[in-house]
Amino acid sequence: MRSPPSQPALHLRSYRGHSAPHDHDFAQLVLPVSGALDLDFGDRAAALDAARGAFVPTRQPHATRTQGPNRSLILDLPEDDSALAPLLAQLAQRPFLALSAPATRLLDFMALRVEQGQASAPVVQLWVPLLLDTLLLQPPRPASRLAALRARVQADPGAPWTVERMARLAALSPSRLHALFQAELHSTPRAWLQAQRLARARELLAHTRLPIAEIASRCGFADQSALTHAMRRAHDTTPAAWRRHNAGPAPA
Repeated sequence: MRSPPSQPALHLRSYRGHSAPHDHDFAQLVLPVSGALDLDFGDRAAALDAARGAFVPTRQPHATRTQGPNRSLILDLPEDDSALAPLLAQLAQRPFLALSAPATRLLDFMALRVEQGQASAPVVQLWVPLLLDTLLLQPPRPASRLAALRARVQADPGAPWTVERMARLAALSPSRLHALFQAELHSTPRAWLQAQRLARARELLAHTRLPIAEIASRCGFADQSALTHAMRRAHDTTPAAWRRHNAGPAPA
């Protein structure tokens, strides 16, 4: 078990497979920035994604389960910080958090700074009150009808998804699905699906040695050329170039 942090500590983490139930001597925020994971408290559980995060109270047993690539911002919070105590008490009242658009933009910015090595301890100390305020100030709202659909697609973006199939899973008409995507994500179903497929492709390029053609197939692209075209259009790069610049250690 890790020692409790003396001050807030921020990490980017990817979860794999299933974890055994465990707890920490500190509180923790789990805030996905890509992909999805299930968080189980034993008596309650939820699927987390870019629209929903979670607060894990000190010594709360929990387990995680994933089915695909994912990344989350993890914020470890010391329990003896008197300034944070009232905010942590509020978070404990509703540990599964709907992430508003302002919260999502803040998390994307924080994740980028962590990736760039620009999230020093003093900087994180300044971010924490803003992040907690952003999470707590949003009014509670019913779970979006898109939440389950998004988790399903993010678990397997390479499946043969169509707008009609997505609409059926969400129990919506295609036109209503378009309207909800515009209202909640400022995107269309097709554009959002393409973004999820590209995100999975980037993860596989960076963290596996799979051939690019196989990655294209797994991620729902017709062939390697289609993946190359999509990456050029979205990121002004190619799969091979992305792999060269972002490759990490391949899993054992």
